[in-house]
Amino acid sequence: MTHTLLLYCLVFLLPTESCRTLSQAASKGKEKVPARPYGVCNGVCTDNSQCTQPCPPDTQGNMGFSCRKKTWHKITDTCRTLNAVNIFEEDSHLVQPFEDNIKISVYTGKSETISDMLLQKCPTDLSCVIRGIQQSPRIPGNIAIIVQLLHNISTAIWTGVDEEKMRSYSTIANHILNSKSISNWTFIPDRNSSYILLHSVNSFARRLFIDKYPVDIPDVFIHTMGTTVSGDNIGKNFTFSMRVNDTSNEVTGRVLISRDELWKVPSPSQVISIAFPTIGAILEASLLENVTINGLVLSVILPKELKRISLIFEKISKLEERRTQCVGWHSVENRWDQQACKMIQENSQQAVCKCRPSKLFTSFSILMSPHILENLILTYITYVGLGISICSLIICLSIEVLVWSQVTKTEITYLRHVCIVNIAATLLMADVWFIVASFLSGPITHRKGCVAATFFVHLFYLSVFFWMFAKALLILYGIMIVFHTLPKSVLVASLFSVGYGCPLVIAAVTVAATEPGKGYLRPEACWLNWDMTRALLAFVVPALAIVVVNLITVTLVIVKTQRPAISNSMFQEVRAIVRISKNIAILTPLLGLTWGFGVATVIDDRSLAFHIIFSLLNAFQGFFILVFGTILDPKIREALKGRVTSAKRSSTISEKASSELSCHPIKGPS
Repeated sequence: MTHTLLLYCLVFLLPTESCRTLSQAASKGKEKVPARPYGVCNGVCTDNSQCTQPCPPDTQGNMGFSCRKKTWHKITDTCRTLNAVNIFEEDSHLVQPFEDNIKISVYTGKSETISDMLLQKCPTDLSCVIRGIQQSPRIPGNIAIIVQLLHNISTAIWTGVDEEKMRSYSTIANHILNSKSISNWTFIPDRNSSYILLHSVNSFARRLFIDKYPVDIPDVFIHTMGTTVSGDNIGKNFTFSMRVNDTSNEVTGRVLISRDELWKVPSPSQVISIAFPTIGAILEASLLENVTINGLVLSVILPKELKRISLIFEKISKLEERRTQCVGWHSVENRWDQQACKMIQENSQQAVCKCRPSKLFTSFSILMSPHILENLILTYITYVGLGISICSLIICLSIEVLVWSQVTKTEITYLRHVCIVNIAATLLMADVWFIVASFLSGPITHRKGCVAATFFVHLFYLSVFFWMFAKALLILYGIMIVFHTLPKSVLVASLFSVGYGCPLVIAAVTVAATEPGKGYLRPEACWLNWDMTRALLAFVVPALAIVVVNLITVTLVIVKTQRPAISNSMFQEVRAIVRISKNIAILTPLLGLTWGFGVATVIDDRSLAFHIIFSLLNAFQGFFILVFGTILDPKIREALKGRVTSAKRSSTISEKASSELSCHPIKGPS
């Protein structure tokens, strides 16, 4: 045991002090610590408690467990059978691990790394480690060792990587990329292992030298193709067809380089592409990503002159309800990034992406949301609610027309009803454009239509909030400043500037800043983008800020109107301000709560409850405005009663006049 640890430390270049500690611990453990059954934790399982257990016989390392819901769950596993000795084919000249007198080869006082040993033992093709690796089980500790080995190889200084070296390297990687090993990646303590492997493979392939003939190295879980290109080529096409696991059908991936791009390339230049059917699932498992790869992962190594490539991904899961995104792997931040690609075309079978390879982005794929919401329920709620909302807003505007002359006799009431009419009108327009946007099939097929619909939905929904803000400013003007200091025309112009001018500026700047980079729209719907550019913040931030300001304003009104010193001349106007404040105090929280749940659906798109609550509140905003902005206003009810009474009186007078005419007919001249 101690001898093996010494060799392990030597090959992996662990510090001398650490090796000594490990050796001492191993010796003490061998003498004093009794063997315990592996995979079983001693003691009572209490939530969040942890324990460590030894690995099964004939393996080294340990397993870590955490207690959740009174049950032990394995969280880490370093169990391994591979070590610095048996990873190589047997060589009596290098090491003799089971003899008392161990001789370790040291050159000029410098310890050997695995890559050093590889150069000594099999410098031409790396084949001396293949058999040992292929015969090893794909347990987490072995996977971690092989990842480290591949990383060491890719970072070593090689004079050149030929096809044989690349073939051996792919064979080693293929062993741990096997679909049967995916679940074991979740227990490797170093969560970076998966993307270290991806980076190592790409780095090693970048050094591949293609001589005369194209390179084609097909393994089951990694397929490498390469060739030379020049400006006079018609175009280049790499096509991969691979199984994702043992039972699924093959899925294809294609790398297309157009002639327009190739003419920029100096002649001759190398183009290399690598396809992975399982690395996406391995990344998801090891990094605990909440997205799912829905196609092959395609890596491309291109001349720096090539700026654009087209990638065609056949979908693994062909469910139309799933959201799809074209992405590139960010090699510095170690995450999938939408900015590397844009969707060109999509259907239920495949997605076409246009991507920008660079030092940061070498590997590309398509993402699929792993969660399907009950779209049918949300659709029914949305369209029924929108129908009620539109009808309510039409009724609201009709009532305002009927009672306008009766309820706008003072300046403050006139300005208040200007705000109400415009709130109802803007929300009505927003609902109409929302329906238009929903009938468009999405940004992929109706890009210009979606941009226009999203712009107007954004503009008019913002206008609703800014007209609410205008009402708050009206209150502040009435409470804090003496009335009649400004002409009515100036006040009306100011209200319209706030209600329409501010939203127009925000909406225009948003589309101008994000649409040139195709970051204005969501990939799956005609609405503001969140994942790529955070364009949705151009709506959420102003709306929620207005909610806060309006609530502060209502608080000021409550404090101000509690003071007893109110002159008779101001009494009617203060009553009008209080009515406006009550209206704002009810509608503002409702609108703010609606879009608060809207933000929640973006943050947690898996929650069906958040989506249903948001759909209900959003769809019934028009109904809220009718009830709390119009029907519950006592002045409007009085005016409506007056109109009804006047209409009845007019009808009665007309009936009497008609009956009198019939009883006393007018005689003509004889």
